[in-house]
Amino acid sequence: MLDLPLPNADDIGQPPAIGPLLSHYFPDLVRFRRDIHRHPELSYEEYRTTERIVHALEASGLRPVRFERTGCYVDIGRGPVMVGLRADIDALPILEETGLDYASINEGVMHACGHDIHTTVMLGVARVLADLHRSSPFAGTVRVVFQPAEEKLPGGALSIIKQNVLAGVPRMFALHCEPKVDVGSVGTRIGAITSASDTIRIELSGRGGHTSRPHLTEDLVYAMSQIAIDVPAVLSRRVDVRSGVAVVWGQIHAGVAPNAIPMSGFMAGTMRCLDADAWYRAGKMLDEVVGQVAAPYGVNVDLEHIRGVPPVVNGETETTLLEISARAELGEESILLVEQSMGGEDFAWFLQHVPGAMMRLGTREPGGRTFDLHQSDYAPQEEAIRCGVQVMASTALRALRLRVRELADATLPPEGTESAEV
Repeated sequence: MLDLPLPNADDIGQPPAIGPLLSHYFPDLVRFRRDIHRHPELSYEEYRTTERIVHALEASGLRPVRFERTGCYVDIGRGPVMVGLRADIDALPILEETGLDYASINEGVMHACGHDIHTTVMLGVARVLADLHRSSPFAGTVRVVFQPAEEKLPGGALSIIKQNVLAGVPRMFALHCEPKVDVGSVGTRIGAITSASDTIRIELSGRGGHTSRPHLTEDLVYAMSQIAIDVPAVLSRRVDVRSGVAVVWGQIHAGVAPNAIPMSGFMAGTMRCLDADAWYRAGKMLDEVVGQVAAPYGVNVDLEHIRGVPPVVNGETETTLLEISARAELGEESILLVEQSMGGEDFAWFLQHVPGAMMRLGTREPGGRTFDLHQSDYAPQEEAIRCGVQVMASTALRALRLRVRELADATLPPEGTESAEV
């Protein structure tokens, strides 16, 4: 990508306002969202969801392309200049407790992370842009990706990248529901907006015995306590503290009696980090650190380190495009500096290949309750769909215009040189 000045509203022009174009579709989008919310599907099981997306796109005169298992993508427009948009379509293994009329009928499965909103937003973007292109063709192609299995680490993004979904795509954009932000506002941030996320599992074994004679045992419980405390501490001193490396344990199991030192135990947790380079370094030294901490106690240690996803690192240019679009569609006061999340997001895999940005979409009723993601009662406001379509469709059009400008600038001779005579 060329090292060009950041885009501004004047030099990339003003595409048509999306809000008025969306009004005709909004009731259908709400019905679509409620349908897929009522029928949620887990990662790589999104067969019905994929069929509903494909049917809706085809009904709009588009020609979606299916991925090998589940999910699909569709191209709107024509021409080699491209931009990519991504939605994730899978649900979570959570029992819904919202009390909504359209609550999940698939027991133990729920759209508790807002992927039904993400999917509906991108369907709305595809429909609006398809109509716009028919009436007033825009230069370039918008590729809208409906990705499976975001919730299954290391993420379905990897599987569709292998299927060449990024061919010809120089930039990618995505959005994620933000229940702490009011509808009508969006959150942006340049740099890391989410964290890398790995899973750590450790099995320990050793000579057990009576708690009155710990010197005759390999005191496994004591060793586990030292690993739980010292491994995070050691990593925090061997990796740049600005990277935000955090090891947090969610499971520690050992023993059945208060006066018996057990022969085996298990502990598991996550390692998160806001810097990709530090994430790689911390992962490489994890086995060494765990071994060093456990060594004095003579226990056997079997470490399983499951790599998850890198952090989502928003590009400055791409974040600027989102902000210009949000101001144009939602108003000057619609943009918030959103906090960094220590949650993982597999949109990060796309950004390992091309620059891009993820926006946080406000889903809270103004003055209403603040929900949390991955909870059984999460109920986003559906008006957020309208806001999401407006910002993402507008961003796609602006990104195409910027790309045209970049390609034109790339063909110009360096300043101060003269063209050769022909």
